Amino acid sequence: MSRIKFILVTLFLTLSISVQSNSKPVPASFADLAEKLMPSVVNISTTQTVVTNTNPFPFQFPPGSPFEDMFKEFGTPQERKSSALGSGFIISEKGIVVTNNHVIQDAEGIIVRVNGDKEFNATVIGADPLSDIAVLQLDTQENFAPVKFGDSDKARIGDWVIAIGNPFGLGGTVTSGIISARNRSIGLSRYEDYIQTDASINSGNSGGPLFDMNGDVIGINTAILGRNGSIGIGFSIPSNSAKIVIDQLIKFGETKRGWLGVRIQDVTKEIAEVEKLDKPRGALVASVADNSPSKKAGVKAGDIILEFNGEKIQEMKELPMIVAKTEVGKKVEVKIWRNKKEITKIITLGRLETSEDFKVTEKVKPVETTIDDLKINVRKLNNKDINERNLPNQTKGLIITKIEKESPLINSIEVNSIIIEAQKKRINSANELKQVVKQVLSSNQKTILLVIYNSQNQRRYIGIKLK
Repeated sequence: MSRIKFILVTLFLTLSISVQSNSKPVPASFADLAEKLMPSVVNISTTQTVVTNTNPFPFQFPPGSPFEDMFKEFGTPQERKSSALGSGFIISEKGIVVTNNHVIQDAEGIIVRVNGDKEFNATVIGADPLSDIAVLQLDTQENFAPVKFGDSDKARIGDWVIAIGNPFGLGGTVTSGIISARNRSIGLSRYEDYIQTDASINSGNSGGPLFDMNGDVIGINTAILGRNGSIGIGFSIPSNSAKIVIDQLIKFGETKRGWLGVRIQDVTKEIAEVEKLDKPRGALVASVADNSPSKKAGVKAGDIILEFNGEKIQEMKELPMIVAKTEVGKKVEVKIWRNKKEITKIITLGRLETSEDFKVTEKVKPVETTIDDLKINVRKLNNKDINERNLPNQTKGLIITKIEKESPLINSIEVNSIIIEAQKKRINSANELKQVVKQVLSSNQKTILLVIYNSQNQRRYIGIKLK
């Protein structure tokens, strides 16, 4: 009996030692790491001119009042300066800073605060909306303490991380957590492979770094899930993906992504069965662009791309990211499933940014609709708007793009406000808003209750009397 007990105790100790040797110790404190990294993390503030319609009076004239016409000119569009806050980090002694594109997009002026006290003007070296990355140059001859990138592919779920940034304008804020998940896609941009973390990330953290315990940047904090702030679900662009874009922006001032020229979709279980594929995998080619690299190489609609340049494609979403990272002009081997057998094509990659597909996409403008009864123009809220304004990812609604002088909204709501509800009904389209307005006008009260996000992203209830 004692011999059996000895063996069990020995096995238990062996397993304990093995587990401990394979796990990283819980840090007693992040103080030393934070102290070392803080000088390399910056606060970013931007300014831009916004046209708004505001009521200068602390009251509203009742509908039909003679004072409405008398003071109508006071409700005309006015220009004002709007500011936004974000974060970033220094990657070069010469003052090169990385941040999110949505932090600096359309900015007329960019001020970067380093180490909490020194302020510098900054210019944009290059920006990429597709990956939401921008690179800035500080306008100074001073030298700075840079941080370096780590290998985000080695980051594991459960690893400790810290985020440093400028949440709500409170610069130099450190939060900690773990990596909660990898390879997340949340519908914000074309190329998504986010690291998910429970380190607290809030409005103003955008563009800031996510560090591993070596003090290396493994992610760029970009988005959160939650209406009123952090709920422990934040998303960061992996450093390995970001570094490719950053290097191109520094070298060329723009990106140069590989381009195949195919539109793709998921391979479902049913499609795999019909095509006699062992399991649902790869990317199904829905169409091939004329004069594209794929067209020239003989790729056809209905082909299933199984492997690209030696990398197996398990899910459709993997292919665009792998292609984009590949050098323009490179000849790559692509394995394709066609007619129930595997074939190989050699494709010379083109450049996405010069392709006709990309140019057409860039020229598409959001469709504006006139709501005649309200005398306003609106357009549908899109992912770019949500990203730029740090709105909850599930937000639906209509952005007000124009307000006529005769509109009943003129003194109550500003241009760029977002209508999310009308008469306590969620508004997802212009037609839905039109229907609600007509119902109100046919009622006795003729008063509509709107729920909006104003231009400062504050949620507001607005009651409007319709004529």
